[in-house]
Amino acid sequence: MNVKNMTYSVPWNLFLITLGSLIFAIGLKGIFIPHGMITGGFSGLGLLLLYATDSMTAGLWYLILNIPVFILGWKFISKRFLYYSFYGMIVMTILVDVVSIDIHITDPWLAALAGGILFGAGSGLIFRSLGSAGGNDIISIILNQRFGVRIGTYNFLFNFTLFFFSFGTMKTDLILYSMAASYIASQMIEYFMTLFNQRKMIIIISDKNREIAHEINHKLRRGATFLKGQGAYTGKDKDILLTVANTFQIKRVEEVAFNIDPNAFMITENTFNVLGKGFSQRKVY
Repeated sequence: MNVKNMTYSVPWNLFLITLGSLIFAIGLKGIFIPHGMITGGFSGLGLLLLYATDSMTAGLWYLILNIPVFILGWKFISKRFLYYSFYGMIVMTILVDVVSIDIHITDPWLAALAGGILFGAGSGLIFRSLGSAGGNDIISIILNQRFGVRIGTYNFLFNFTLFFFSFGTMKTDLILYSMAASYIASQMIEYFMTLFNQRKMIIIISDKNREIAHEINHKLRRGATFLKGQGAYTGKDKDILLTVANTFQIKRVEEVAFNIDPNAFMITENTFNVLGKGFSQRKVY
């Protein structure tokens, strides 16, 4: 099975959702709840309701909050995404209630760090699937598709509102620890979203770009594109070379460029995601 087929296979997506939910549940039950902190998103709202009412369980609150979301999702988003998300919601609900673990961390800052890492790692794995664990993911996609609202913007506003209203029911220190954990989680999610697809965009300005491109094509087996440019000082037309490489190939591209033209100008930029032939394929939800 090639990578593209595996990405769309049902077992692979169910595995990602299950593993991500398990890691998420360990962070929630082992760190967040014992320390009285909350996460972002619907899981955080469920924890806030749990602390405020001292009734039911975190998993049941998460399930109840998701019911109206799935009713909306049935009408506005693809059925495949919804089916995977329904599975994710059920698995998350069960694991959050079944997992019984207390990771003994006494320092609250270390707890926020460890909790954020587990929360972000679990969420990131789920995001790499073709579904979600319900909650904010479904709402953000509906708002994005129907009204053009950016997913990141909605999540930021939701979490900002959640932490703002938690000031009436939680201690200020715990809220600040929760906010720190949420920030760490967001960084971990971004890392997992780019995992195994980290690439560098390389721009080379040289009078010998045709020769450089030939070497990149044949020695590194990488594609390249010429962009038309013009020197601001000389007014001379130039071919600007654009290519994308993984982190292990940067030095090889550098050697090729400067061996051919010691006066070449090379710019290397980080990329969040690269889609297309030779790289990752676009996932259609």
